[in-house]
Amino acid sequence: MKIKIKFFSSLFALMLSAFFYSQVIIGDSQGTAANKNNVLLEFANTNNRGIILPYVRTLPTSPTQGTILVDAVVPAQSRVKYYNGSTWVDLSGQNANLTTTLNTQTNLQESPASKAIIGSSNSTANGVLVLESNDKAMVLPIVSDVNNIPSPSPGMMVYVSKPGAKRLAVYNGERWSFWAPQ
Repeated sequence: MKIKIKFFSSLFALMLSAFFYSQVIIGDSQGTAANKNNVLLEFANTNNRGIILPYVRTLPTSPTQGTILVDAVVPAQSRVKYYNGSTWVDLSGQNANLTTTLNTQTNLQESPASKAIIGSSNSTANGVLVLESNDKAMVLPIVSDVNNIPSPSPGMMVYVSKPGAKRLAVYNGERWSFWAPQ
């Protein structure tokens, strides 16, 4: 019962903050960003959690540039991808078999008009969670090491802030892939 109340309280806070175009911090009241004026969505520095991307069994027909998802069209060859405005770019670099994971999920169809928007009262972007801003960003959950995450879920994304190894990490369901600044 407490979990349901906490979930619905968090969801209500997210929707209410989106209505007022404010910043949303998930996990605590402070977050991690030093300059709150540049952030729409951020996560607490819990060091063992990440954001989970949606798994799709059919790629969107008209994706919005910047869309990030787990491409599970072929479950045994699932990969984390983002849409750059013209093509899907692979972030995983390796396949994961999500057949078992997908079998535990429902096949219910979502309402195409359902989405949470932060930063605006409306958006033409096609997504479940849409961040709308010309000058603000999302701060990913920050971890010191992906090995501190006890049970990563397929599609998990975090920012690793490890001395000498600061990078974006995505988990495709079997392996972590890392993206470091060039």
